[in-house]
Amino acid sequence: MFKKVAPYIGEYKKYTVWAVVMMTVGIIASVLPYFFLYQIIAPLTRGEGIDLRFILIRVGAVAVCEIVHAYCYMQGLAFSHVSAYNTLKNLRISLQGKLEKQPLGNIKFFGTGRIKKIFTDDIDQIELLLAHAIPEGIANIAIPSIIIILMFIVNWRLGLLSLVPLVIGLFSMGMMMKAGLEKMNEYYEAAAKMNNTIIEYVNGMEVVKVFNKDGDSYKRFGEVVRNYRDFTLAWYKVCWPWMAAYSCIIPCLVLLMLPIGSFWVLSGTLALDKLILVLCMSFAVGPSCLKALSFAGKFPQLSYKIDELEKLMDHPPLKEGTSDFKGANHDVVFENVRFGYEDEEVLHGISLDLKQGTTTALVGESGSGKSTLAKLLVHYYDLNEGKITIGGQDITDMSLEALNNQVSYVSQEQFLFNTTLYENILIGKPDATEEQVMDAARRAQCQEFLERLPEGINTKAGDGGKQLSGGERQRISLARAILKDAPIIVLDEATAFMDPENEEKLNAAIDEIIKDKTVLVIAHRLSTVKNADKICVIKGGECIAADKHDNLLNTCPEYKKFWDASVSASLWKIKEA
Repeated sequence: MFKKVAPYIGEYKKYTVWAVVMMTVGIIASVLPYFFLYQIIAPLTRGEGIDLRFILIRVGAVAVCEIVHAYCYMQGLAFSHVSAYNTLKNLRISLQGKLEKQPLGNIKFFGTGRIKKIFTDDIDQIELLLAHAIPEGIANIAIPSIIIILMFIVNWRLGLLSLVPLVIGLFSMGMMMKAGLEKMNEYYEAAAKMNNTIIEYVNGMEVVKVFNKDGDSYKRFGEVVRNYRDFTLAWYKVCWPWMAAYSCIIPCLVLLMLPIGSFWVLSGTLALDKLILVLCMSFAVGPSCLKALSFAGKFPQLSYKIDELEKLMDHPPLKEGTSDFKGANHDVVFENVRFGYEDEEVLHGISLDLKQGTTTALVGESGSGKSTLAKLLVHYYDLNEGKITIGGQDITDMSLEALNNQVSYVSQEQFLFNTTLYENILIGKPDATEEQVMDAARRAQCQEFLERLPEGINTKAGDGGKQLSGGERQRISLARAILKDAPIIVLDEATAFMDPENEEKLNAAIDEIIKDKTVLVIAHRLSTVKNADKICVIKGGECIAADKHDNLLNTCPEYKKFWDASVSASLWKIKEA
């Protein structure tokens, strides 16, 4: 497990070494008082006298040992934490770099909750391994091992007796860990399900209240929490007896040594001072062993978290070139494109040709693959087969920066940062002037709602843009695209939040974006794309027809069905009483 983390320690490895050295010295200092205690007791058992000066020197030595122990142990912890937190920093930087090279679709698949958990909670748990388990574990195992060897040197029979509680304790710990490992995956699954349910319950509270579903929602929430509680308690009940056994037995090396050793002393086969020496040494072994073994139960959990981290970091990066855009023009061509999510293929050899300066619309049922096609153009995922070119240049030959300079992607779900609307628009072109930002906002029809905001364009958007309505957020995102002024525009359900009041404004904003551009647009409302230069009908991951609106009405039954449904929906109204 340490081997997986070691490459990220780098130059801070020396701090880990120093931590082990300092903690070892500290533990030696904590053990020596038992030998000084033996030096005081042993002469008395032999009937020898000792003076006050002899005792005071030993007491002073004990005090010095305690000071050395405290200083060295704390200094060792300081060194280990310097190494640990810098290693965590390196881990996070490495993970960030690898995530940045992942297909954006993979990032969405992982989910923000899982990524946040790994970035913060799971990586923080590795601190236990680096700052405590390694330096403290090594020090707390090394010194007791040496003491046990010394016990065997003093009297091999007492040495054997001292091992019995250790063996029983280790067996108990092994049984506890076996029981824990058998249920660990189920435990984490139960915890993840509970966390997801809590997030869903909180996020959906508004809907629950509106539809008066408090009882049903809380019932499900309560069941999941109770299941987690019951599973956790059942797991603990299995582990508790073994945990109690090893916690009580391991520190008590005198369990057999004291009664049997006393019998040997009384029978004359063992000197009393040797028994006292071994007893004093045994008091130094138990606490150190218990401290070292306390980390053992954490290792399976740490191993699980490190495996999760490795799974996230081991995904193959996005196939990305290094060259700038070198296309002859801004024609976009999909050539025999095949793509699937995991093992399920959703696009089956689609070929499309988008001429520069024209508008191509994709229509079809939900789940037919329209949005997937649009996302592939902006290199959201790598293709399984085929290729996509811009002006004859494969998009995988370009750097992501070069590709992003050529394409603006506007989806129905636009995220606004919790900063000013001005800065949210400026994302489209960070070096733009104030005049260019204001012009983009005007052309995106934002003036109407900006004027009524207390601070105008300098008003903060709120978390995720919650200070604005859906249509207003959409117009801010359109202002970004206008400011960016990329030659290729992808509109993925960009009119999803359109209502009668916003329809004219959104259409005007979109007209500003698509002037003289190569446009790929996806829309369920067919009336918004009937004037497109080409309409492609997508069904089941295949393009079954591609032509102008009028021709498709006569030649494509599937399109005519969509059109008739769209016209029927537009005529729908509430019947007057």
